[in-house]
This record gives sequence, C-alpha cells and structure tokens, in this order.
Amino acid sequence: MTARPEMYRFHNGEKAKLPFAEIEYEARLKGLRQRMEEAGCAVAVFTSMHNIAYYSGFLYCSFGRPYGLVVTETESVTISAGIDAGQPWRRCHGDNITYTDWQRDNFWRAVLSVSGEGKVVGYEGDHLTILQRDKLEDFLKPAAMIDIAPATMRQRMHKSPAEIALIRQGAQVADVGGYAIRDAVKEGVREIDVAMAGRDAMEAEIAKRFPDAEYRDTWVWFQSGLNTDGAHNPVTGRVLERGDILSLNTFPMISGYYTALERTMFAGEVDDASLKIWEANVAAHEYGMSLLKPGVSCAEVTHQINAFFEDRDLLQYRTFGYGHSFGVLSHYYGREAGLELREDIDTVLQPGMVISMEPMLTIADGQPGAGGYREHDILVITEDGNENITGYPYGPEFNVVG
Repeated sequence: MTARPEMYRFHNGEKAKLPFAEIEYEARLKGLRQRMEEAGCAVAVFTSMHNIAYYSGFLYCSFGRPYGLVVTETESVTISAGIDAGQPWRRCHGDNITYTDWQRDNFWRAVLSVSGEGKVVGYEGDHLTILQRDKLEDFLKPAAMIDIAPATMRQRMHKSPAEIALIRQGAQVADVGGYAIRDAVKEGVREIDVAMAGRDAMEAEIAKRFPDAEYRDTWVWFQSGLNTDGAHNPVTGRVLERGDILSLNTFPMISGYYTALERTMFAGEVDDASLKIWEANVAAHEYGMSLLKPGVSCAEVTHQINAFFEDRDLLQYRTFGYGHSFGVLSHYYGREAGLELREDIDTVLQPGMVISMEPMLTIADGQPGAGGYREHDILVITEDGNENITGYPYGPEFNVVG
C-alpha cells in the first residue's frame, strides 16, 4: 500500500493578485522580525485569521481545522488544510505547505518542518487555545514561549499608505450601501429586505473596484424600533412602521479589511423627545471628531465626551466605548483592542492610525425617545488633526426617510 504523506506542497496554478504589492508584505515581515528580535524569538507561529492575513494576505476559512503562518528569520510559510487544495498558496505571499488529515496532528508536523525544535517560539496568547498550546509544546519542544500578540497588534495599529488607500475605498463602499438602504426604507418592508438591498449594492461595488479579489463576508445590520437598543443586534423580519427609530449599519469586507457606516434614521417622522436625544448624540459625535488628533490619548478623548454627556444628563445612557481602530478585523475575528476610545486605554493617537467616532445612547423601551442612537464616521489621524473619510450625511435633516 502506498504511504500517504503527512504534508506536501500543492502549488497549483499561478499566484493570484493579492490585496497589496509584495513590497508591502515584505515591509510588514521586516517589522515583525524586528519585534521578534526584540522579544528574543527565533520563530513566530501565528494561528489567528487577522495576523495570518496581515502578514501573508491569506484569509483562511477554518471549519474546525487549524491554520497557521510560520515566520523565521528567512522564511514565511502558510500552513493550510488539504480541503483547500492550491487556493491558500495562490492567495498568500511566500510559501505554503498543505497538511493532510490521514492522521491526527499533521498540522503541527507541518509547522515543525519549518520551525524546527527547541527554539524560542512566539505565539498569540489571545488566540491559541489551551489544547493547541499543549500540542505546540509537544511537537516544537520550545526552549521558551513568548506571547507576541500585543506586539503584532501595535504594529497593525499603524497603517501604511497602501492600507489607508484600501480603507478609504472601503469607506466609500460603505456609503454606497448606505444610500441603497436609504432608498429601500419604506413602511411595511422588513428589516431583512432593507439589509439585503444594502449588502447587494456593496458587493457589486466591491466587485467593480476590486475585480481580482475574493468576495465574502460583507454584511448589513439594519435594525428598527426596539431592535436598535444594541449596536450588534442581528437583522430580523420586523416590519417597519411610521415613526420607527432605525439604525443603519453597513459593513463591506475587502480582503479581510473591515469598514463601517452607522447612522440613526427615522421612518417618515421623528417625535420631539426622540429628536432631542438624536440631536444631542449628533453634537457629541461632532465634538468627539474634533478631539481626534495626534498626541491625545484614547482615555482623554473618552473622558471629554463623558463630560459632554454628563453636562446634558445623558451619560447614564452610554453603553460602550466611543470608537475603535480599523484594519484587518471582523465581527468574528480579530480587533486592535489597544486603539479603542475607552477609559482604560492609554494609547496616544499618532498620524497613520485610523479610528472611528461612534457615540451611542440607548433609551429604554417605554421611555420618551426610546431606542438606540448612534452615528459612526471613520477618521484617519493626520499630522495636525484628522481626515474624515466617511461621506454619507448624518443627522435629522437627511435621515428622516421613507
């Protein structure tokens, strides 16, 4: 009987066009290797979607299988499952090894074939499970293990010009979805119908702008009435009624890069109590955007917006932070938690960072002005302030619709 391999290289077809040029990935790997050297790591083993995508361009689909990227002083090798055949190699910068499932733990044997035994190994403490950490120790027999997730997060927080260009296009696509949603809002339609209109418009726009990309993961959360109380509430079949508070949330995904547009809307008309809350949140949004500039910390921005709301007796209706970083992230993988506008984040804003401003107030059901109010713009930190790359208008003048 022919012996079946533990791993092999299936370099099928030609390399595809990646989201960025080779020089971009090489610059990221150079920065990574500098951080590895500072930490004393000889090899880095990545297992998360966000870091593998950031350093190689390959965004995996796990379906319960482990995936990896092994980076040494000279090599960068993605490790993928046989079910994906040659696609991971075509869509990654660098080399690729396919592991087979003929026997358990061939993934770690493939990692070992690149890393070698007895090295100081960098890993992602915020992603590697206890089970897989044990396997890493069993197979690689590391001299030591160092959590390099925080260092890679800090690297990802600083965007290159190429990243900012992609994020800028993503923000424009989000606006396209917003206008499609605005056109779809009518009394008697369901949340899901409006959401699909926005999603379809964005997917078509992404395909037009990026003809060589893979298309997946773009989505919309469109909420109405009580469903607006949470920022991440999923779409339902609720039918829109006149006077409903609405929450528009478009999320185009381009090669793992997330952007967003979020707006408060009302169906047909807005009552006085709701208008008062809405206008206050818009004012906080504008004030918050004015604070985003180099040299200020995330905590400082947060405290100033808190004071703004407290002066208006509204702070008790705030439910989460005022903004976050953008880049390789998604609702089901990865985020740059070190760049969020919260009281416990001391990161200082610097040129080249990209961050949202998104204040939200939630008034409980049955109270005057009930519902969730949120505006969301994406801002690039510049040398002397910021650039708002979101174009869709906010506020009552444009967003009482249907």
